[in-house]
Order: sequence, then structure tokens, then C-alpha cells
Amino acid sequence: MSNFRITLFFIALFSTTIAMGNNFSSEVKKQDITEVMTAVANWQIDNFKAVRHHDLDWTNGALYSGMMNWSQVSKDKKYEKWLMKIGWKYKWQPYFRMYHADDVVVSQMFLDMYRVKKDKRMLQPTQSRLDFVISHPSKGSLTLNYRDYTSLERWSWCDALFMAPPVYAKMASITGEKKYMKFMHKEFLATYDFLYDADEHLFFRDANYFDKKEANGEKIFWGRGNGWVMGGLVAILKELPAKSKYRKFYEKLFKEMAAKVANLQDEKGYWHASMLDYDSYPNGEMSCSSFFTYALAYGVNSGLLDKATYLPKVKKGWNAMVNSVLPNGKLGWVQPIGQDPKKVTKDMTEVYGVGAFLLAGCEILKL
Repeated sequence: MSNFRITLFFIALFSTTIAMGNNFSSEVKKQDITEVMTAVANWQIDNFKAVRHHDLDWTNGALYSGMMNWSQVSKDKKYEKWLMKIGWKYKWQPYFRMYHADDVVVSQMFLDMYRVKKDKRMLQPTQSRLDFVISHPSKGSLTLNYRDYTSLERWSWCDALFMAPPVYAKMASITGEKKYMKFMHKEFLATYDFLYDADEHLFFRDANYFDKKEANGEKIFWGRGNGWVMGGLVAILKELPAKSKYRKFYEKLFKEMAAKVANLQDEKGYWHASMLDYDSYPNGEMSCSSFFTYALAYGVNSGLLDKATYLPKVKKGWNAMVNSVLPNGKLGWVQPIGQDPKKVTKDMTEVYGVGAFLLAGCEILKL
């Protein structure tokens, strides 16, 4: 081979290597963390109109929660302005279904924005929604059945533990009224007793998965489903006072799940779509990986988790997250909307994955 061809070969090889990666550093340093979070947040805002979901859909609710956290960390006011525009567009009303957990998740951002702006118009629609549900509790079944809408009025799938409970916890903190935590805890316990596997320390997605198995014979525990639960636990714990009678239960559950989740992290720092069958789902999945990294980072920061044990897991998780960001800021490897493990690819993204990424990054900045 001539020297000229050898030169062209190495130029092509080098170019391919660069194209497969990105220029973001995964070092746990403020400047590096801020740089990649800015890129991810900006890409999502710039491409938000291409997303088909309604502005008040649960998918965007998770995004807004992460973006709200980022708006308070970032010195750039564009993120707060972006969220404010959405809030005022809908007069701070949650989505249309009165009882459905998915339709109140946007209120996590609404209530956090109220804390910043102190404008009661941001608070009252959500408070009215919660008050009605508490005064007229659903008698629906916890056995999820899409042909029986009343089963969707309860927190009958594990994702719901991220969507609704933190809203009640935030409302309790804001108003000082005990009824919100009392209702939240009662409903959370019902879901916990029904869907939590005390042997595996993981949640079934819903009752339809009790008897199903993965290809390797293990129980089916969905990565993102358990990510939702851990993300919700962090949000609840952040609202509970140290002396709250409810705190012991949520701390115990958080620690149990954290220990299990940390043990399932792969060598590269990822978690996968299926918690117990990585052979069938060999690629890392970014929505659950982000939620788990977020939760473990919170555990370290709050003192709930041993730093020596869990900080290396957090750093590996952050490294995996940063490596999943494409050069333009798009977050890849996010499983599309679903209810069970599915295979993912580099080009797959979703707004809830970005929300989890931003939540994790904000918590890691505290390290």
C-alpha cells in the first residue's frame, strides 16, 4: 500500500472514530457537567415542536420536571422563560383526566414554579384537582385493565408513583395541609403492597406481569418502570421533613431499591430495559439509567447511601449518560413509549429521557 493510501486510511479511521463519539467530558466537574447539560437541554427545546405529544402529556411532564431543576441551576433565564410560556398557555391547568396519574405530572413543574414566583394562579388549578380527588376517592381496582377505565383512576401501574405522589407531597409542603400527605401515603401503600416484590426489591410494571417471564426464566421487571419509582421516591423524600411520620417508610424503600439497582449496573455504567435479563436486551437504556443515576446521586448527597459504596456507581452512571449524548446534544438510547422492556438503538430519544438526564445532572452538580 502506498504512503498516500495509508494516509487516507488513517484519516478515514480517525474521522469515523470522532463521528461515533462526542466532545463532552464525563468528568464530575462543574464546567463539564454544565456543558453537556446545556447541550442536551438546548437540543430538546430546539426540537420540541417536532415532538408529537400534547404539551400537558405525561411525557412532557417528566421533561418539565428536569427542565425546572435545570432552570434553577443554570444562569441562563431561557429555560425558565420556556417553562413559563407553557404554563401560561394553559393557565397552569393539569391535563384533562381528573383521576389519571399521568395527567397531573405536569403539576410538579407548576408547583415548583409557584415556589419561585409566588403567583397563586400557578397553584390553584392543581390544588382544586387534588382536593376533588381526595374528597371523591376512586373505588377502581388496582388490577390494571385498559377496558376498565376505573383501574386507571388508581395508581395501578408503577410509573404512576412518579407521576402523581410527588405532586401531593409538594402540595403538602406548600400549604402545610396534612390531608395531601395522608391521601398520598394511603394510595402509595396500596400500590406498594400490590406491585412490590419484597424478594427482588423491584416493582412489577402492573398486575399483568405477575406471571410472565423473560427468555432466561427470570421475572419481568422493566428498567424504566423501576426508574420512574426511584425518581418519584427522590421527589417525595425531598419534600418530607426529617421528623415526618411517613419518612421512615420511604427511606427504607429507597435504600432497598438502591441496593438492588446498584448491583445491577453493568460494567460500562448502564442499566438495561430489562432489570434481570441483560442478554436479551444487551444495549444500555438511557431513561432508566438516568433515573437510577439521579436516585443514587441523591442518596449520596442526602446521606441516605454510603458514599464509598455508591459514589463510584454514580460516576459510572454519569459516564454512561454522557457517552449516550450525540455530538449535537441529542440524547440517544432512550426506549420509546411502552410498558415493558424493548430493544433500543443509538438514534432513539424521548422527552422523558431528557427530563431524567437533567434531573440526574442537577443532582450530580451537588457532588
